[in-house]
Amino acid sequence: MIRVDRAELTRNEIVRVAATRFMNDGYTKTTVASLAKMLNMSTGNLTFHFPTKEHMLSELVDMLCKYQWKMMEEEAKDGYSSVMAICLELLTIASACEQDEVAKDFFLSTYRSEMCMDMIRKNDTQRAKEVFKKYCPDRTDAFFIESEVLVSGIEYATLLTTSESAPLDVRVAAALRTIFSIYNVPKALGEEKIRRVLSMNYQKLGLDTLKKFREYVDQTTEQALFDLLKRKGVAN
Repeated sequence: MIRVDRAELTRNEIVRVAATRFMNDGYTKTTVASLAKMLNMSTGNLTFHFPTKEHMLSELVDMLCKYQWKMMEEEAKDGYSSVMAICLELLTIASACEQDEVAKDFFLSTYRSEMCMDMIRKNDTQRAKEVFKKYCPDRTDAFFIESEVLVSGIEYATLLTTSESAPLDVRVAAALRTIFSIYNVPKALGEEKIRRVLSMNYQKLGLDTLKKFREYVDQTTEQALFDLLKRKGVAN
C-alpha cells in the first residue's frame, strides 16, 4: 500500500495557498487565520508547520531568489551583460512596486523581515561575486557580505516612496550609481548601462516581470506537489 507523508503534503499545500494569497491579496492583508480557513484547518495545525506568517513569506522569497537567477540566465542568453541584468532587476522591481500596490507590499515586507533578508543577502552576495569580482579582484568574502548589507539598504530606499520622492528613473539611476561605486564599476560603463536600461519601456517590463514571477510561483508550487507524489509513487 502506497503511503504519502501527510505532513509533507500539508506543508506543500500551505506554501501553495500562502504564495497565491501573498501575491494576489498582499502579504500584509493576508492573515494566518484566513489562510487556515482557506486550507480548512485550525490555526494551530497551520502554525505547527509554519510558526509565523514570516516563515511562509521566506518560502516565497526562496522562490524569488531562484527566479532572479533564472531571469539573469535568460538575459545573458539574450546578449545582456551581467551588469545590465543587475540594472534590469532593480528597475523592474521598482517599476512593479510603482504600479502595483500588492507587489509593493510584498517586496517591502521582505526587506522588513530579518529572516527573508538573511536569505536574500546570502543569495545576492554569491551573485555579486560573479558579477563584480573583476572590478574588485582583491576583495575578500567579507567585503562582498558587508557590501550587500549596504546594497539591500539602497534597494529598500529605492522602493520605499513618499509624496516627496523623486521620480522612478531618478531614484533607480541614483541607486545604481551608488551600487556601482561600491563595486568599483568603471563610471563610463555604469552610465552606459543606466542609460540603456532607462531607455526601455520599464513600465511594461515591471508588469511583465511581475506577471512572470506569479506564473513561476504557480508552476513551482504545482511542480513541487507533483514531485512529492511522484516520489511516493502516486503520480506518473
